[in-house]
Amino acid sequence: MTSELQEADWKLLLRRIQSGRCTPLLGAGACYGALPLGTDLAQELAQRYDYPFPDRDLVRVAQYGAIQSDPNAPKEDVVDIMRAAGPPRYSQPPQFGKDGEPHSVLAGLPLPVVVTTNYDDFMLRAFKWKLKDGRREICRWQEVLQHVDSIFEKEPDYKPTPANPLVFHLHGSLDVSESLVLTEDDYLTFLANMAAKPDLLPEVVQQAFAATSFLFIGYRLGDWNFRVIFQTLRARQQFNSVVVLKPPEETDPNRAAHQSYFEKFYGALDMKIFWGTAREFSKQLEQRWEAFKT
Repeated sequence: MTSELQEADWKLLLRRIQSGRCTPLLGAGACYGALPLGTDLAQELAQRYDYPFPDRDLVRVAQYGAIQSDPNAPKEDVVDIMRAAGPPRYSQPPQFGKDGEPHSVLAGLPLPVVVTTNYDDFMLRAFKWKLKDGRREICRWQEVLQHVDSIFEKEPDYKPTPANPLVFHLHGSLDVSESLVLTEDDYLTFLANMAAKPDLLPEVVQQAFAATSFLFIGYRLGDWNFRVIFQTLRARQQFNSVVVLKPPEETDPNRAAHQSYFEKFYGALDMKIFWGTAREFSKQLEQRWEAFKT
């Protein structure tokens, strides 16, 4: 059985979207062109902290910065860098509605819950662009975040719907620097706390994870965020899911072997792969959704 996305898989995905039983999970690739990606952030942090090693892995560079300064310092730096990003290199916010922009495509679908591991507010803005009354919730994955307001405490009767969707920031938001899951220590603490305290996830998010298909958009092969979120959700997975992965570069001599490995890996987990960028997938999704609903 192939792990690549086939016509039958598209039909199942569209039916799940129509019935509100699909939960997108957004990674950094969904923001390509609008914000610095991990390697760009790592390069900037490496310069700020005189990182002495040759790699530019954001998690490791941020960990080094935390040790040299304090745990929140590299998070504040990331907030500053991302807020300062702009033309000509970046175009934030994204150009909603243009050329398959992922956030705006998703905002046009009947989705009650969208989960993001990104720190930006683009998904919430896209919902507003589509005239939907979206809400935001930040995962309180460590004790220091107990002061962060919860929409479920402020509005006890709130229930996410396609008209009033929820954007759940699993790994933090730029508005609360200490909420960012960024360093090696952060990822380890996040995993440990998720395993020990399942109620860190709001009930509606737990329900979404347990009874919907996941749609991973914007993650890379070997991405820390993807690996951590996958481990977090793995035990809850009941439905077939789709992961959008940018294929290895054509110049990579091991391209075929890499793709074959991941196809077998995800196929064994009942996950289908769309080989392409977030924007390429979103274009197809938008076209297929328009045809499906008519």
